[in-house]
Amino acid sequence: MELIFASHNEGKVKEIKAMVSDKIQILSLNDINFHEEIEETGNTLEENARIKAKAIHDLTGKNVFADDSGLFVEVLNGEPGVFSARYAGTGNSDDNIMKLLNELNSNPNRNAYFKSVFCLILNDEEIYFDGEVHGEIISETKGNQGFGYDPVFVPNGFDLTFAEMNSEQKNQISHRREAVQKLINFIENF
Repeated sequence: MELIFASHNEGKVKEIKAMVSDKIQILSLNDINFHEEIEETGNTLEENARIKAKAIHDLTGKNVFADDSGLFVEVLNGEPGVFSARYAGTGNSDDNIMKLLNELNSNPNRNAYFKSVFCLILNDEEIYFDGEVHGEIISETKGNQGFGYDPVFVPNGFDLTFAEMNSEQKNQISHRREAVQKLINFIENF
């Protein structure tokens, strides 16, 4: 089965391609020669995932899925949340991390979780899948793997940030892994 993943984020594309079986061929937006940005105007992860999936489905008529993910920090009332990629207003991950660390300052409550929501449009039907991983935000960046907030997020039960883990380690426990696994199970039993 061929599925278009409505994302320009090559880090996410690589992660997901590593998770799926050979039965499913994942095409990125670059693979289908779509280079425009799809504006995320939703107020929830579900809305943003749907906006992206629907835009590509309407354009191609093919089966497609899209995700939106966010980091939700307890003491910041869930911020940056749906605005995680645009938190600092620059679109730069380092700026987003610096703003987050400045907002947290010396607050002892560092509880946070990553959440990922996928919208799959399969044979014109919309289906949603989600995943979460809980952990805490550390006070300085560690590691150079991954992307986004990975250098400051330590999942519960681990001593390493996502950015210190190799992709195989991260893919075993990540929020995206949980959501993708639900999506794959659905497709394989469709």
